[in-house]
Amino acid sequence: MKGKFSRITFLVLSICLVIFTSACGKESAGTSSEQKEKTLLVGTDAVTPPFVFMDKGKIVGFDVDLISAILDEAGYKSKVENVGWDPLFTQVESGEVDIGITSITITDDRKQTYDFADPYFESKLMILAKEGTDIKNAMDLKGKKVGVQNATTGQFALEKIVGKNNPSIFKYETLGVAFMALKNGDIEAVITDNTVANEYVKNNPNDKFVAISDDVNFDPEYYGILLKKGSKLSGEINQALKTVIDNGTYTKIYEKWFGISPDIEVIKSLSTVE
Repeated sequence: MKGKFSRITFLVLSICLVIFTSACGKESAGTSSEQKEKTLLVGTDAVTPPFVFMDKGKIVGFDVDLISAILDEAGYKSKVENVGWDPLFTQVESGEVDIGITSITITDDRKQTYDFADPYFESKLMILAKEGTDIKNAMDLKGKKVGVQNATTGQFALEKIVGKNNPSIFKYETLGVAFMALKNGDIEAVITDNTVANEYVKNNPNDKFVAISDDVNFDPEYYGILLKKGSKLSGEINQALKTVIDNGTYTKIYEKWFGISPDIEVIKSLSTVE
């Protein structure tokens, strides 16, 4: 009787152990799946092709594909919303959106309020003007009516040349409005990023604009993913960015949108991931 009871007891305990182990396994798997399925809200300003722009009602571009690849590598889903330039910074700071990406230059001033992931793109400013212009470099902008998108590095660079409160600086909410002002003759030049300027000239030949570079007065800039100060996402995003660069995903996305291969060594050299 005692031996039989012991065998029955052992059998019951064994079954309970199997059930408990199975339940724990399901709970663990559920937690992992839940983390994998977590969606991060990404804010952007969809007016700067080929980085971010609207195409048939859909937000597309280099930045969109890249952040999707980065977050997928990090184990997240992503939802991109077109919130606009100024609201983007406010919403990242307040936590309304988890991430901001729209060719945002990393600056010391912005780092006072926000965190940035590692740089993902090297850029330089260019001057957009009409064909036949006498503007050869940034110093020639003195005395000219020049348009910039408000609160961008184009504005900051121009202010260093002509003065912060110079009335010849025309600030616009979007680059599209600045380009239209140039086309209409309201201003004589626009300062923007090189890829945006070159893309506009290529896609709008009838406007007869020229893109003017100036490596002396315009320093290289680096785009970064904008995060709320103290965000815990920085490490995950940096690691995922390194992975998509190393495995060739970054190059494929770059070639898709720019038609040339990137110099990834520059971006690699700025990574904080060992």
